[in-house]
Amino acid sequence: MNALLVVAGAALGAPLRYLADRAAQARFGGGFPWGTFGVNVAGSVLLGFLAGLPAGEQFGAFAGAGFCGALTTYSTFGHETFRLLEDGLRGRALLYAAGSVAAGLAGAALGFGLGLLVGGPLQP
Repeated sequence: MNALLVVAGAALGAPLRYLADRAAQARFGGGFPWGTFGVNVAGSVLLGFLAGLPAGEQFGAFAGAGFCGALTTYSTFGHETFRLLEDGLRGRALLYAAGSVAAGLAGAALGFGLGLLVGGPLQP
């Protein structure tokens, strides 16, 4: 059952990632991977939030592993960083890589804190 919930969540997250990336490229151009950066940070906030809630295993499979897992993308992040380096944009590549990690960690911490506020203290 949980595997089907992961598939259902991924069926929502993957197209949203694609659409967010297309929208970011249309708005800001292709000089910086804003779409991937945005979905990775948003997914980190959401997954942190879910981790702070007393959510059940099935909801975690759907929303965490499925939706957030398909929304965010480490492989595209790696590819885009490498492309920036190939294009000789070392400073932009460094900013993207360091900014993505820092914003993702900060987003996860913020989301976790918000989840605790909404869901109450964690149960042992």
